[in-house]
Amino acid sequence: MKSSPLQKIKWLRTSIRHHEERYYVYDDPEISDVEFDALMRELRALEKKHPSLVNPFSPTQRVSGRPTAAFESVAHAEPMLSLDNAYTEGELREFDQRVRDALKPESVPSYIAELKIDGLGIALTYEGGQLLRGVTRGDGIQGENVTANVRAIRAIPLQLSHAPSGTVEVRGEIYLPRKNFERLNEEILSENEGIRRKNVARKKEGKREIATKPLVANPRNAAAGAMRRKKPALVAEQGLRAWMYQIVSDAAVLVEGWQSSQLELLRAWSLPVERHCERCEDIDAVLEFCRTSESRRSSLDFDIDGVVVKVRDEEQRLRLGSTSKFPHWAIAFKFRAEQVTTRLREIALQVGRTGAVTPYAVLEPVFLAGSTISRATLHNAEEVIRKDIRAGDVVLVEKGGDVIPKIVKPITSQRDTGPNGPRPFLMPTSCPECAFPLVRPKEEVVWRCANVTCPAKVRRSLIHFASRSAMNIEGLGEKVVDALVSQGFVTNVSDLYELDMSTLPSVRLGWSRLGKPIEIGKIRAEKILAEIGRSKQNEFWRLLFGLGIRHVGEGAARVLAQTFGSLEQLTNTSTEELETVPDVGPVVASSVREYFMQPEVRLLVEQFRSLGVVLSFEASTGNTDVGPLVGQTFVVTGTLKALSRGEVRAAIERRGGKMSTSVSRKTSCVVVGEAPGAKADKARDLGVEMLDETSFLTLLE
Repeated sequence: MKSSPLQKIKWLRTSIRHHEERYYVYDDPEISDVEFDALMRELRALEKKHPSLVNPFSPTQRVSGRPTAAFESVAHAEPMLSLDNAYTEGELREFDQRVRDALKPESVPSYIAELKIDGLGIALTYEGGQLLRGVTRGDGIQGENVTANVRAIRAIPLQLSHAPSGTVEVRGEIYLPRKNFERLNEEILSENEGIRRKNVARKKEGKREIATKPLVANPRNAAAGAMRRKKPALVAEQGLRAWMYQIVSDAAVLVEGWQSSQLELLRAWSLPVERHCERCEDIDAVLEFCRTSESRRSSLDFDIDGVVVKVRDEEQRLRLGSTSKFPHWAIAFKFRAEQVTTRLREIALQVGRTGAVTPYAVLEPVFLAGSTISRATLHNAEEVIRKDIRAGDVVLVEKGGDVIPKIVKPITSQRDTGPNGPRPFLMPTSCPECAFPLVRPKEEVVWRCANVTCPAKVRRSLIHFASRSAMNIEGLGEKVVDALVSQGFVTNVSDLYELDMSTLPSVRLGWSRLGKPIEIGKIRAEKILAEIGRSKQNEFWRLLFGLGIRHVGEGAARVLAQTFGSLEQLTNTSTEELETVPDVGPVVASSVREYFMQPEVRLLVEQFRSLGVVLSFEASTGNTDVGPLVGQTFVVTGTLKALSRGEVRAAIERRGGKMSTSVSRKTSCVVVGEAPGAKADKARDLGVEMLDETSFLTLLE
């Protein structure tokens, strides 16, 4: 029997809610993202066909409604109290003793220990199982009504399962996963780079410079900022998640069979509950949980700053009571900050492929956030001087974004101020690798080595040239490149194409324990030479990108290759002509022109030509001016499941289309993946066609 539209819509909504619960509550999805998206598309299509059947609690209505003009203040039904803090195991034992003293002699407490999520406090009100309101913590007495933005968070159900018929309030934390936080800052860095390039031209024209955006300090700040955005659709793009931990309504006692675990009940209602929680029979078990949690801190996908310890029994909580600020039945055990002190042994220098000479810190090895740290970034010479960081200092080290070690500051109180104490850092005037004089352009803070034959630059250039996103030469890793350069076999990238079986097998990679040389060998050499030979026929843009021209990334290399067609034409192109190319601004144009004006570069081009390396767009493999996507420009935002960004670009170009990095009115289509960025919003504003991943794959087929 054929189901009616209403029956089908009800089934789809129930199914979608079920799969959201499997994903966000149990972390155990039963279907793929593609299959889930198919359900959502089917539901949207049916609701579009039957608009009278749409209701505000449908999964399709998460980001519906107009942008919020302002957030109204709402009083909490019960104050959202803070927690008293314990910073040592001794203070946690003192809390346990206070609880025992207050409950004597009738009962002995047991505890629930939960991770303390470093997020944004939220109170959700459900009525009849349906989401009625979402309010931030605010000052604990009243917060801001952010219901529209809460609805945009897929982890928070619009309708509960098996919930009481009345009104119930639950509380928790909204957070931003670390991977989404890192993506957010990467987008800001990319945007700032574009602004800096524009500012160079604006400064020359006497125009006011555009301010760059500051990076977001931590995931908590990012979550708080996202929840204050006026457009729910922009909140949805951030990929916020949530963990719930408390029921503040006595409706819970009406649920048959419920004992004392609020967390179990929250999970039964299809609300997301963090799984790293334990029932602890005594304070010793609590302390063990705290130690274990601190050790796993760096492996989690979200930030935590401690453990929340609660008396488990509800009756005991009532007897213990609260002050106007803190409950007597709970406490937060705060972890030590993710910082350590160690000795700065040396301020060393490294040379990049563009000649940038930057300082870095060589540290006495120290364990920090799950790994042993022996080096840390120092950014640039100006930063070292500004912070007055000196070799020999005791320094405070932390992991930026819990990934990159950096020096926060020197501990000057421990500095030896005598004649043999640490001396202020002075940037050298010559390259540490080749002794060539360093130069510093006026608009930059970075010093550079201008010697094109500098061994360090050659090594880095070769590694970049052979990388997967450039010439894609398998087998030319750092160890092989170091050996080729240090033993004089390669002095520039064109020398790679002159290697042969008479020399490459005998290149020494190191020494065995017995003092015998370890060589590349015949088999490995044959594979490397085959890869080098194959790369001669690579797409022209790969060669252009592989040359490592400053400011020319993969996207710009593709555009330049398609526009000018050959290395010879590009070599003889003026700055003015370059500036007319889409996605090529004054900074890129100037950099390209300066690069090809160098005599050694012109010689390099001739060497490539004589060695049979493809130097034109038409002659390289994989190029076509025919196909179903000819004349169309695509932009991708977010993460696609089936294809990498490089595979997407290749698929589009094989069909005659082009891929761009920015959205404009000339953009044919924007492909929207998981956790898209601001490009999706701009596409909506401009009315550009948008496709999800499944539709895009269908288009390619």
